[in-house]
Amino acid sequence: MNKAIGMVEYMTVSTGIKAADHITKTADVELIQAQTVCPGKFIIMFSGDLSAVREAADACEKQFPEHLIDKFVLGNPHDSIFKALTCTAEIDDVAALGVMETYTSASIIVAADHAAKTAMVDVFEIRVARGMCGKSYLLLTGTVSAVTAAIDSAVKYIKDEGTLLDYAVIANPSKEFVRTLM
Repeated sequence: MNKAIGMVEYMTVSTGIKAADHITKTADVELIQAQTVCPGKFIIMFSGDLSAVREAADACEKQFPEHLIDKFVLGNPHDSIFKALTCTAEIDDVAALGVMETYTSASIIVAADHAAKTAMVDVFEIRVARGMCGKSYLLLTGTVSAVTAAIDSAVKYIKDEGTLLDYAVIANPSKEFVRTLM
């Protein structure tokens, strides 16, 4: 069985709830999250076989297109994505810090996956639209060159979607500041 994850993001809670129900009736997938996020949007993340995840995401787009904000299907997500989403990644040292911020939940996860596959970096947090007026961000670390390569590549990868808000690379962030992130 192929490991895959998908997400659909809706601008209304009622459509999101209908879509979550539709997902479970459409394909053999497991719901990872189905919840309200700021500002009253609804996200549904699910996993399963690649074909089932694609079928569920496409079915939602077809059935409920009017309130769909964004969606993605990742056929082989980087292992760090799941720990970063739950803030359970263990990081000992932050040599350089990469930050990327987007307007949608789906685009930040796609960007994080792309960044993690581009260079030897550790994605240690993906904050999905909670307490941020619907925006999302990722934090990653590694050497300055790896973090720069990962962030630059992720920016180029999603820039044309119009969901990129901002990004930064901080070489050698202060240990006092890093403690506040962990």
